[in-house]
Amino acid sequence: MLARCSSGALRGLEAQAVTVEVDIAPGLPGLLMVGLADAAAQESRERVRAALRNAGLKVPLTRVVVNLAPADLPKAGPGFDLPIALGLLVASRQLAAERVEGVWSAGELGLDGGLRPIRGVLALALAAHRHGARALVVPAANAVEAALVAGLRVWGADHLSEVVTLLRDPWPARVPTPPRALAPAPGARADLAEVCGQHHGRRALEIAAAGGHHLLLVGAPGSGKTMLARRLAPLLPPLAHREALEVTQLHSVAGLLGEGAGLRQERPFRSPHHGCSAAALIGGGALPRPGELSLAHHGVLFLDELAEFRREVLDQLRQPLEEGELWISRARQRCRFPCRVLLVAATNPCPCGWYGDPSQSCRCGEAQRRRHWGRLSGPLLDRIDLQVVMRRPEARDLGSPYREGTPAAGETSAVVAGRVAAARQRMERRNREGLANGQLTGQALAGVVAPEPDALRLWERALSQRRLSARGAERVLRVARTIADLAGQARVSTAAIAEALGYRSFDRVD
Repeated sequence: MLARCSSGALRGLEAQAVTVEVDIAPGLPGLLMVGLADAAAQESRERVRAALRNAGLKVPLTRVVVNLAPADLPKAGPGFDLPIALGLLVASRQLAAERVEGVWSAGELGLDGGLRPIRGVLALALAAHRHGARALVVPAANAVEAALVAGLRVWGADHLSEVVTLLRDPWPARVPTPPRALAPAPGARADLAEVCGQHHGRRALEIAAAGGHHLLLVGAPGSGKTMLARRLAPLLPPLAHREALEVTQLHSVAGLLGEGAGLRQERPFRSPHHGCSAAALIGGGALPRPGELSLAHHGVLFLDELAEFRREVLDQLRQPLEEGELWISRARQRCRFPCRVLLVAATNPCPCGWYGDPSQSCRCGEAQRRRHWGRLSGPLLDRIDLQVVMRRPEARDLGSPYREGTPAAGETSAVVAGRVAAARQRMERRNREGLANGQLTGQALAGVVAPEPDALRLWERALSQRRLSARGAERVLRVARTIADLAGQARVSTAAIAEALGYRSFDRVD
């Protein structure tokens, strides 16, 4: 007796349809699995047997062959437990074949028959909807996530016996809990008003948020680099539904969404340690998974202690930062992960951290400082639009919150976010794709910059005097266009060009 059930296998960010074929034939009792399954999927043989027995269902005491088709697609994880169990029930005539027609299923089985959550359910639900599935059966803990796909009927269950009851019903009517958002991460509501002084850094933060420009903060220990970086995400506009769905899908594929979680509404903020590997930062593995770069999609990637990262790791950021997507190639597959991020990096000016500080002398030699900056390649720095030197705040700035009758240190995040949103609206009206200035192609940028004659002459003079690269020169125009948008100006003024040039401090490190 041959039975077929439908499921899906993750291939990067997407899921691909998989047909689970179960054949029962005369022979010695045993279960053989074929179809390029990994160790976790192969171990489903023992989990399925025990789950069927403990759920009060019959285990076929004969030869069983399970094929996961297509055979050349790698299959990973325990999510095939449920479709294999349903295939065995259909093949052994304990469940009618028509009850599983058009029904996709996925889930890990416990030995007692309980269903445990798996990763990548949102991608699986999207694939099921794309292939016209009439329903998707998943563990109850994944039902809210799967229900994010409009137009797809989702059945959530806690136990294998419950799934069998649902499928035997003429038309199950179980509806999962409505989707809910994840709670904001700790520190996500940190306010810009808490930052004392640092007017130059605050201004750079506003420009970065408005135009989607990458930002480098260089300063001595205690100058507020990390504090500023952690206050960037609240300045960004709220996630659109399409963006929130992409973010949720990425975190689901990475297994970071959590049980019972729904649509993510907060922009991601990822801050990997400087000792992380290239696979952890960029993504990879035998069966590729997203790294920190993709997990920060539509949000902020903060690289603290930038000069402590290995150079070969940082250099792999160059192309993804430029294109907003990452392709990971393996012998059997090629996977795409989106990574349109706003990069914020922070580093000390030298190994001891005090080079250029007016109150503390540097203990490093010239060779040490050159080695420190040598870890950052010129092409990587060239892709960072805003390069800001930060000074430690003065004592009067630090004491202002404790001084009676002193007004707030600066504008709140809500006020700055309002200006950022207004600037973004101006950008969206200028281009059909609704991209920020930092994301425009060179051709699209040429059509929107509109510099005044004096501003254009200043930019050309700076190019020849400072020997900026073509990319660096274009970055200056992008930043100047954003400055003009924040000011509500139709054309880029000389002041905007001059301010933008002030943010190119490290194009050439001597």
